[in-house]
Amino acid sequence: MVPYGRVTTYGAIARYLGSPGAARMVGWAMNQSHTSPQYIPAHRVVNRVGMLTGKHHFEGTRLMQEMLENEGAIIEENRIVNLEDMFWDPVEELGL
Repeated sequence: MVPYGRVTTYGAIARYLGSPGAARMVGWAMNQSHTSPQYIPAHRVVNRVGMLTGKHHFEGTRLMQEMLENEGAIIEENRIVNLEDMFWDPVEELGL
């Protein structure tokens, strides 16, 4: 549900799901997103400081970065530097 041009974090998804301490569990679930028959924009989920921690799950060495840059992310040293501008909080956007 993360819209084009926005990003969220594992922790924000965990908070939305009612398990604020389960960011790692969200990460494990995201690792399996590539096996889903429906499209999941997993490239839009990063860690709490904007690091592209899931990039090794994408083909090639820069695919996740390229996908994010195509949506407006500014990335330096594997980190989204404009995270605050792009951040999408599911709690605020979808409610609880």
